[in-house]
Amino acid sequence: ASVQVFLEGPYNAGAGSMNDDLRTAGLVPTVEPYSGIGYTHVGGGGETTTPGVLAVTGNNAVVDWVVLELRATGDPSTVVASRSALLQRDGDVVDTDGTSAVLFQVPAGSYHVAVRHRNHLGCMTAGAVALSASSTTIDLRSAATSTFGTQARKTVGSVQALWAGDVRFNADIKYTGSDNDRDPILQRIGGVVPTNVVSGYHPEDVDLDGNVKYTGSDNDRDPILQNIGGVVPTATRQEQLP
Repeated sequence: ASVQVFLEGPYNAGAGSMNDDLRTAGLVPTVEPYSGIGYTHVGGGGETTTPGVLAVTGNNAVVDWVVLELRATGDPSTVVASRSALLQRDGDVVDTDGTSAVLFQVPAGSYHVAVRHRNHLGCMTAGAVALSASSTTIDLRSAATSTFGTQARKTVGSVQALWAGDVRFNADIKYTGSDNDRDPILQRIGGVVPTNVVSGYHPEDVDLDGNVKYTGSDNDRDPILQNIGGVVPTATRQEQLP
């Protein structure tokens, strides 16, 4: 499957592509991060890439790892197969070699295709897509590609992107209350001095710039408030996956 998707966090509207700050800082791991945060792959998992792939610059530079899922036509809550793959600046999701379409060891047929990311809300095609040995393109950047649920993606200018801010990777974005996504950001920077900045590959880095910030410019807290509506802090945004 050849999937194309934008993440809101690193998306740069002026450039029409995503920033690759994590890769530039040498922070993108060569081993997929999803097994380590409790995601159970179906048939996949443990995917690895190479420093050479992560050295590529330009539109094909790697932004981060994502998960692709194939879900059953009759019951899209059932994941038939899933694999971790690499997301490039232009939105292409490619296999770990940095160039190939992502191949699943499943029979040819129709499947719902879902994309997941470690701190963005995932989304899924509204209908089943016919997949075979020849690659099928699914452009989730485009509003013309229908997705399951309501407002599964965020409109950013002329494109669609996955909602940023699911720091806990638990299928919702919350600013206050139990299991909210704001507290981990404060905890990551030490919990005492709100102006602290912590660098690294962390789920609390909502905009994927390599830094966790609670206050100030380009902080990681504001996108969470904006994405729940920006007015009522107790509002939540739910991931639109069955």
